[in-house]
Amino acid sequence: MSSIELKNIVKKYGDGFPAVNDVSLDIADGEFMILVGPSGCGKSTLLRMVVGLEDITSGDLLINGKRVNDLAPRDRNLSMVFQNYALYPHLTVGENIAFPLRLAKGQHSEEEIKSKVQAAADMLELNEHLERKPANLSGGQRQRVAMGRAIVRDADAFLFDEPLSNLDAKLRGQMRTEIARMQRRLGITTIYVTHDQTEAMTLGDRVAVLKKGVLQQCASPRELYEQPINLFVAGFIGSPPMNFLPARVDGDTLHLPFVDVLMDGDLAAKVKGKDLVIVGLRPEHIKDASLGDKIDGVTFTPNVDQTEWLGNEQYAYIPFEADSAVRDKLEELDRDLDGEGMRTQMIVNLDSRSRVLEGDDAELIFDPSLMHVFDPESGDNLTRDDDKAAEIARDSEQQRKAALDRAKALEAKSSNTPAHAGGRDRDGGSSRAS
Repeated sequence: MSSIELKNIVKKYGDGFPAVNDVSLDIADGEFMILVGPSGCGKSTLLRMVVGLEDITSGDLLINGKRVNDLAPRDRNLSMVFQNYALYPHLTVGENIAFPLRLAKGQHSEEEIKSKVQAAADMLELNEHLERKPANLSGGQRQRVAMGRAIVRDADAFLFDEPLSNLDAKLRGQMRTEIARMQRRLGITTIYVTHDQTEAMTLGDRVAVLKKGVLQQCASPRELYEQPINLFVAGFIGSPPMNFLPARVDGDTLHLPFVDVLMDGDLAAKVKGKDLVIVGLRPEHIKDASLGDKIDGVTFTPNVDQTEWLGNEQYAYIPFEADSAVRDKLEELDRDLDGEGMRTQMIVNLDSRSRVLEGDDAELIFDPSLMHVFDPESGDNLTRDDDKAAEIARDSEQQRKAALDRAKALEAKSSNTPAHAGGRDRDGGSSRAS
């Protein structure tokens, strides 16, 4: 296992444009770090610099405190799992998993290779597929083979480059669980690149959000969600995304498109001198007031343009006119987030009990203390609470260490339990190596 440190990493190509610009990250031993952002943000380039497939223009890359900028990929002892699996079609599953061991000629005995392949197959439930060729496997099975090949190398860290993007939604969910379980069980440092914020939120101990090669914020998923540092992070993290509403400042009152909100003294002081701000509201923080749930907040009655009922929840879409002074900023943000420039609308995540329908004037309510208020020029979150953010960071680190300790204890317990002949397949039936 290892720690990985990136110090002021820059990557410039021939035209001088920085694909990665002054990124610094300190990845702890055993940590699961996610690199996330929209297309072209530099996340895959950064990963390829860590593994050695891209040269570093400036800055330092340290593995266990040792500078490795000039080391070849094979000398960094890192295992990479690619988006396209990179399996050899003429080799069986077992031979694909064993390939990196055989490549290190003379370093592993045949018995050792067989033992490592079997251990990886047991972990990933590939026993019954060891004699099959990759062409005869599903996408999820191929991805598990690629993961098995990474496991047998006993590398210092795992690197994943959008490994689930070729799978359908159901398989992606299953493979997320597989990867999370494997990482905890092995306790190995992992860097994982994705453009899918759901993967980032469910897998990562910490998530580094990138925009145009610049690191915006690196924090636990909970901190990113509750205490985003700016408009971009707030808009990227969360599904459905945060609503951004223009608000005129009038003394201690914010005039939103649908309702006026009275500010407390702290918020009024932060927005003093500004004519206009952008208010961020999570869709799930807006409720149907007619359900009678006890919520302290402000009510408003907008006209609902469209609804979507999904069984356990319901979405309502409410269009509004963006103030001309912030329209350009919101359109720029939409482009940065890979949006398609759709018309401005507020999304409300209603309880499934709600009977609101399209065309209705819905009575809605939200708690103003849950609002985020952003500077429309800099994008900074004016309501971010640094003390709460620090508390979340401490809690998240304690939870990470506790999860690793639990995994180690379970691994020690299972290694002391006599092995049964054959593994278990996903349907509970027995399977054994071919």
